[in-house]
Amino acid sequence: MGIWLSEREQRLVAGAETASAATPIPTQIVSNGEYLPPRQSATQKRVEARINQLADTNARRLGLNRRQFFRTGCGMAAAFVAMNEIYGGNVFQVTPAEAREPELVQARAQGLAGQVIFDVQTHFVRDDFDHKELLDLAKFAKANWNPKLDDVASLARFKFQNFVKEIYYDSDTSLALLSGAPFDDPTWWFLSNEQIVKARELLNDFAGSKRLLAHSVITPKQPGWMDEVDKAIAVYKPDSWKGYTIGDPLNPSKFPWRLDDEALMYPFYEKAVKAGITTICIHKGLLPPDYEKAFAGVWEYATAWDIGKAAKDWPQMNFVMYHACLRPAFELPDQAWSEFEQTGRIRWASDLAEIPQKFGVTNVYAELGTAFANSAVAHPKFCAALVGTLVKGLGADHVLWGTDTLWYGSPQWQIEAMRRLEIPEDMQKKYGFAALGDANSATKQQIFSGNAGRMYNIAVKKAENTRMPAFSEDRFAALKKEYTRAAAGPSNLRYGYVRAD
Repeated sequence: MGIWLSEREQRLVAGAETASAATPIPTQIVSNGEYLPPRQSATQKRVEARINQLADTNARRLGLNRRQFFRTGCGMAAAFVAMNEIYGGNVFQVTPAEAREPELVQARAQGLAGQVIFDVQTHFVRDDFDHKELLDLAKFAKANWNPKLDDVASLARFKFQNFVKEIYYDSDTSLALLSGAPFDDPTWWFLSNEQIVKARELLNDFAGSKRLLAHSVITPKQPGWMDEVDKAIAVYKPDSWKGYTIGDPLNPSKFPWRLDDEALMYPFYEKAVKAGITTICIHKGLLPPDYEKAFAGVWEYATAWDIGKAAKDWPQMNFVMYHACLRPAFELPDQAWSEFEQTGRIRWASDLAEIPQKFGVTNVYAELGTAFANSAVAHPKFCAALVGTLVKGLGADHVLWGTDTLWYGSPQWQIEAMRRLEIPEDMQKKYGFAALGDANSATKQQIFSGNAGRMYNIAVKKAENTRMPAFSEDRFAALKKEYTRAAAGPSNLRYGYVRAD
């Protein structure tokens, strides 16, 4: 995790683990350290207050205190009830009874027991990630405005052991894809390509089945980048590729590039196709409000401008756009919602959704990491508009589930938000969106795992006359049953930084 906060900005944030409310879903935007999170809005404060009211009322009926209630299924339901009440539109499918009757929660959980979640964007940092600026931020926070912040001398919360806990034990995630990120300064890399594939080997050997997939990060224009591609093909054998056309997610890069650069990228595609590693995942969007200034000269490389031609020229490749090309980065999407109401478009995400029609291609996909988490917390109707736009333009079979975990703690609240998300009927009629359906609908099953399973050639459900998928009967499956019986419930911790001023 990189830090892109000035000294002034560092004084405006606090550690999310202790400074944000322990509600089942976040009530303010959590930063991973790459950007200054916005203040908690007045509406978000109302949501938090209403969640607390519902918790106090229903916890007493169940003989629990507020914190205990928040760690139950009833607590999760109460959070979505509060969001529907405050934001309006009944975007989340939930009834007030679920917030007070454990039997309804248990019945719902049983109905979801066979659902498979395949998270195609996850992260952790290497054990020796020791960049001075990153460690000093936590120390500064403890000394100046968050004395309760623990573990300021290490990044344990972002490392492998906690990754396993949050992904495989504290969420319903079955399969995950471990990703990485490039920087012009190589010391900022979270994991090397070698470390990513070693983590895959370690975790899958322990589980006894394929639970973790691996990226290899490509760095076009950087010296020796094609040599690393050759090594990845010969040695690492990644499940897919990861790239940042903007070059560096923190600062204007010396190495931005385009997917449709024939001289630079087409030889790479040829190698990838020959090797049979034909999925490339690209970080797009997620730039700050002042992107034209902050990323002067390179910001256009984060847009959808280069996807269509490359996809048309290379139908053998799958082009997966991470963050769904959504432009707003960790800001309250009120302005984006206003723009959508006026124009029916979402900046850069609509451009992505229109590519199949404009270019006649079927090999372009959207991934929801961070874009979904931010919009679900800050503006549920905008979240519905985003998912509706992607499904309408790309098809329900071309949208992939991703959460950007570990940056935001356990992904379980995001899973629950997607399970309950529905596009309001008035929006369906006005914009031509299809209903998303209930938690087990065909559309949501495709997004959660069906599309990624097909892309990565993994069976995610039992086929006729075959055994259950291996991951449902492996060591992790057995250990999670024991963990669930022993655990008091999820911690609801968020990892990162929230505004404290």
